[in-house]
Amino acid sequence: MQQEKLQAFVLSNSDYGESDRIVSLFTLEHGRLKGFARGARNSRKRFGPALETFARIDLQLNLKDGLSTLRSADVITLYSGIRGVLSAIAYALYACELVECLTPEGQPLPRLYRLLATYLERLDSGQGDDADRRLFEINLLNILGYRPSLEVCSRCGSVYDAHGALMQQGGELVCRFCAATGRKMPTAVLKGLFSCLTTSRFGQVRIDEETLQQAGMLLDEALATHSARRLKSLEFLRQTCGTGEP
Repeated sequence: MQQEKLQAFVLSNSDYGESDRIVSLFTLEHGRLKGFARGARNSRKRFGPALETFARIDLQLNLKDGLSTLRSADVITLYSGIRGVLSAIAYALYACELVECLTPEGQPLPRLYRLLATYLERLDSGQGDDADRRLFEINLLNILGYRPSLEVCSRCGSVYDAHGALMQQGGELVCRFCAATGRKMPTAVLKGLFSCLTTSRFGQVRIDEETLQQAGMLLDEALATHSARRLKSLEFLRQTCGTGEP
């Protein structure tokens, strides 16, 4: 058993027994892992508010396969600006659940860690909308190697013509010569999403509403394909922001 000091986001938590808590963490050093916090519901000294969802923390734990043991945790930031706005809470919970659901356990993903940090900072500043959500999603898919092929047909490798691409089941994009049917994804959608990959700064890419809606259909399909389960936060996002339904 190895004791380590780590930096992490709290992705989710659940009560265990009368006083303990199990926490899903996304760490800078080891990627996603689970931790057991003994007495966390009673001990203000060791944990305080540090195990709240989407908090960013410094922690000490005994690292081991399966379930690590949390020794203590200190808050870096609780993102109080998010916690006071219902829509911001919905976006933050959704982003954390996406990371929890799609990332492999125990694999460091520093680019994704920085992306999540930047997105939460954006939401904490009082900004953030569905365009930012989509920028987060396409970059997450890209980092994990799951993103749809925006430049060339995923089957024959040819460059898309002026008509764009056709979306197949699972969010696969193909040219019109490789498939006779499918939802049309215009060139504007492909270019808009590709532009989102050129920056990690939210608010820099402007996409019109119609293009954003079409891009959302593609991303929803791709994310659903790679998610092991339906995300609980999607319904909250739909109710709160009028979005999030695949």
